[in-house]
Amino acid sequence: MIRTETRVRDESRGVLGVGLGLGLLAEVAVHGPAFGIGVPIVISSVLAAGWWVRRRGRMLDPLDAWLPVGALVLAMLVAVRADPSLAVLDLALAMALVGASLAAMSGLAVTRRSAAVVATMAVWGLGAALLGAATAIRLIRPDRESLSRSVPAWVGPVGRGLIIGLPLAMTFVILFASADPIFRDGIADLLGFRLDLGDLPGRVWFMLSAAWLLAGAISIAATGIPDAEGSSVGAAASVGLVVHRSLGLAEALVILAAIDVVVGGFVVLQIGYLFGGLDTLQAAGIPYAQYARRGFFELVAAACLASGIVVVLEGTIANRTRLYLAAVATLIALTAVVLVSAALRLGLYQGAYGWTELRLYVFAAIVTMAIGLGIMLGLVLVHQSRWLPHALAVLGIVSIVGLNVLSPAAFVAARNIERVIDPSLVPPDGHSGLDAAYLAVLPDDAIPVLVDALVRLPDREADDVLSILRARRHALESDDAFRSPFSWNLGRERARSALSTVP
Repeated sequence: MIRTETRVRDESRGVLGVGLGLGLLAEVAVHGPAFGIGVPIVISSVLAAGWWVRRRGRMLDPLDAWLPVGALVLAMLVAVRADPSLAVLDLALAMALVGASLAAMSGLAVTRRSAAVVATMAVWGLGAALLGAATAIRLIRPDRESLSRSVPAWVGPVGRGLIIGLPLAMTFVILFASADPIFRDGIADLLGFRLDLGDLPGRVWFMLSAAWLLAGAISIAATGIPDAEGSSVGAAASVGLVVHRSLGLAEALVILAAIDVVVGGFVVLQIGYLFGGLDTLQAAGIPYAQYARRGFFELVAAACLASGIVVVLEGTIANRTRLYLAAVATLIALTAVVLVSAALRLGLYQGAYGWTELRLYVFAAIVTMAIGLGIMLGLVLVHQSRWLPHALAVLGIVSIVGLNVLSPAAFVAARNIERVIDPSLVPPDGHSGLDAAYLAVLPDDAIPVLVDALVRLPDREADDVLSILRARRHALESDDAFRSPFSWNLGRERARSALSTVP
């Protein structure tokens, strides 16, 4: 028994090491270079790694031999055809076959399974990839008897918590340093040297993310899919998914403490400089307007990451104590402040330069996450976090329906037209001109708004909009893609109707 557990831990360490190597390879081969030979190199390396860490004593089903071959052929096609759209399709299918190949390498019959079981296995495999290195880290945990003989009992949980928590905390440091120069300078002063990040944050983030996902993916070959083990070959019934609550309390507290410290430090700076009016020119060498109009994308990403961490912890924690709940509530509260910072920055940026669809989507994401954080906090505190995925799914659906009702293109066009007609809506240092180039690429839902605005715009801007409308009318009349009856669209028909009134 002890020998078996030792072997499992050794194999799990191998999964972590191979995952890190694959992440580094992916960073070199596909992050930056255009699609080419790097793609089949990475795909073949992942397959080779899966074969190397596969469960011993389990044989590949002969009917599954086509899976890795198909994955390699599709990956090679990415290097043969210089068509980005085609390459995306090839790569997506190759990655799906890689996942199936890894499951087959663990000894599970994939091709023989029913569609329902394969779909369930695919969902489980995707979850394993998203859980990433945590799957292998959990298996490294030594048994309590051997641990008590060698090291203090707290060393293992704290060490595992640091393995998970420190990379996450460093991710927040990178995001916050990219978003806020004062935070970056504070970190530089704390560490004793200046941070010249350049493209390093993106490259490190890509490498760690790839390593995390790939370690989780190849762990499928090492451990198999437990929920599919008992299903009969060709079973018609779907297999239930089981969430294993195996994360220890100590690990969770260390993870939360590491992240709370970083997010809390950032929040303190926001209170002082963004909300409190301290001198940003003296602290970072830039005026407040420039300081406050940047970083909202990074802060939204940080808030998403923090929310995801809470969801994962709630799904895996084995023992929820008051201290744990306090740490989770603290992270949720600090994340709410980060969202407020992002909203304020976005509002100032939008006030200066106007709306775009991307800025509107970011604003909608901020509002949705703010509501989600409230729901999350309530469910966690009343010990009903099992409903959290359901609530967030419903919230996501409602948000998307709301955007459809709003019509982002029409909203953006109307707001930007208003800025031209009424310059008082623009702050003194903002841009009040008409961005005709951007209006020209908005979808057809914006056309009725532009037609209605013709009589209210100044002559110069009206001429620009008129040129846009005439060009769009010509495109709708001449493009074969819009002539098929199957291309009918209400928004496009409304655009046609409005354009028929344009001289």
